[in-house]
Amino acid sequence: MKPQFYILFLLIFVQISFGQRKKADRFFDSGDYIRASEIYEGELKKNNSKEILEKLSDCYFNIYKYEDGLRVLAPLVTGNFKEVDKYYDNRYNFMYSQFLFATGDYEKAINYLVLFKNNRGIKPPNKEEAREEVETFRLKKSDFKIMKMAFNSEASDYGAVKLNDTVYFSSDRGDAGGNKYGWTHRAFLDIYKFPIGDKLEPLREPVPLTKTINSPYHEGSFCFSKDGNTLYLSRSNMENGKAIFDKEKNNKVQLYISHKVNDKWKVPVKLPFNQDEYNYEHPVLSPDGKRLYFASDELGSVGGFDIYYVSVNDDGSYGTLRNLSSVINTENREQFPYIDEDGNLFFSSNGHLGLGMLDVFVSRWVNGKFTKPINLGSPINSRYDDFSLRYYDDKNGFFTSNRDRDNDDIYSFEQIGEIFEREYINQFEVRDRDSMEYVPNASVKVILGKETVYQNTLDSIAQFNINLVAGTYKVIADAPGFDELQEEVVVTEETNQKHTVYLIKNNEVTDAISNQSEASRAVIKELLKDTIAPSIFADGSKLYFDMPPIYFDFDQWEIREDSKKILNELAGKLAKYPSLHIRINSHTDTRGTDMYNQVLSEKRAQSTRDFIAKAGHIDLDRLSFKGYGESRPITNCGDFCTEAQHQQNRRSEFEIIEY
Repeated sequence: MKPQFYILFLLIFVQISFGQRKKADRFFDSGDYIRASEIYEGELKKNNSKEILEKLSDCYFNIYKYEDGLRVLAPLVTGNFKEVDKYYDNRYNFMYSQFLFATGDYEKAINYLVLFKNNRGIKPPNKEEAREEVETFRLKKSDFKIMKMAFNSEASDYGAVKLNDTVYFSSDRGDAGGNKYGWTHRAFLDIYKFPIGDKLEPLREPVPLTKTINSPYHEGSFCFSKDGNTLYLSRSNMENGKAIFDKEKNNKVQLYISHKVNDKWKVPVKLPFNQDEYNYEHPVLSPDGKRLYFASDELGSVGGFDIYYVSVNDDGSYGTLRNLSSVINTENREQFPYIDEDGNLFFSSNGHLGLGMLDVFVSRWVNGKFTKPINLGSPINSRYDDFSLRYYDDKNGFFTSNRDRDNDDIYSFEQIGEIFEREYINQFEVRDRDSMEYVPNASVKVILGKETVYQNTLDSIAQFNINLVAGTYKVIADAPGFDELQEEVVVTEETNQKHTVYLIKNNEVTDAISNQSEASRAVIKELLKDTIAPSIFADGSKLYFDMPPIYFDFDQWEIREDSKKILNELAGKLAKYPSLHIRINSHTDTRGTDMYNQVLSEKRAQSTRDFIAKAGHIDLDRLSFKGYGESRPITNCGDFCTEAQHQQNRRSEFEIIEY
């Protein structure tokens, strides 16, 4: 071949290859992972580059091609690709672990999951314990019986909800015509319904809901109010029938509401808290209808998708979005929430340890908070995606899985075992060992294993009731003027058990003046006599300010006007007595994540310290401060606090640490 023809041939080849690559990228960016993967595979044979391997990995992760996913991810997790840039992306380890779970290689999957968490600075599970847990999930068959439903199609069917004698679900079984969804090459999702008999048998073929609800785009997960006259649904973001796109030309999923009037559904209206650049999906109402839970990737999410909630007010307005705690949300995906009649949260996650991909978990509602999630295990969970679990009575319900094929199918289930261990009512009280009186302001923590199941500061009636499973608990209690106590308490399988914790007054110093130098005694006597606010009193060996906390507005750390008088008085006291050193202890309410609240409480403590230092010209070394986040609430009302109770928890308090 002549040189000029060879060069021309190379130029044409490069141009064709570049054109193919751009075409694949366009498919990828539009979510058409099927066609994108076909072209990328051809390009991979010519160039084993990191970028093509990355794109193929994402394609196969999104279209559930696990074996192909393992093949293209292997070079990425080992660095064995033809590229000068060897930058290491930790997400490959997570994706690789998920593909390994899906193919049943649990031991290797756990190794890569631990590697992923270590690299993220997250405490990983112990490998051996994780293997045992996964094996327990896999072999767990006794709690549920499941059955694949007869009305499933060759397409994807998911999210079944039973309302009276009708089953509703989402599906892309419709005739796509010229309006195909690029991701699946099938129709867009619509909501369908059909009447059922006593044994859940379809009495007619499923039919789509009215076109008032179903649009040319997606209508996915949904829920009804108890009376069936209000419908919340996930829907493609649109206005007047036209899709709305974000800055990156993506059409996000949003939450809508529709009301049934005279037996006809009204045009769905977008909920006011949606933002065009984020997804909001999988709505479900709490049993009392006062909270709407959903999944979102909104800014501030812990992972890819987190579970959020908003209050639903009587006038139809909505409260502020609240992210559930990091007990639920992980660095990965939490979606498909459902709240049962007892307030327990069922959801799907690929961030908590499971059998692979999305597993269904349940978190028990205890003392105003959700507890550590429990994996429901087999047969509800499998190596594949398992999600959208909802009960329609005490023991029966539906869930969705793609365990038998690439598409989603709906299963019914019957709960035949107990998900949770049985709990028993236990009463605790804290008393003075000498006087046998209640100890006011006692702080109590009840611990089972590594989990704190109760923590609170009690009022003058130092007593509380709590539901506990049988077991041996550690109880830690202390109070001003008393020694801390740690003791074991055995909870048996009986109800109305009573436990009394006896605290002993400080033995070291029973009088605030004992064992002090003569100079210190003089200062203490003067402090106790000084009635200028804030006054100081002694309790056992300690001195305390007789003053209220200062309070903060929600999500703020600026000093409020009503707090400045209190702080000015405290600054004056500190200026008058230069030997006084204090610690500022600041707190948040229980809304927001643990990490966010910890940072917020530290900002409140620091702003309090800075105000006092400036107001009284106090040296900073006399003013230490500490943020406690939401760990020490005055009112332990969990996620069901009134605004007044939240306000009590948003505070700074003052402790004398040196005099």
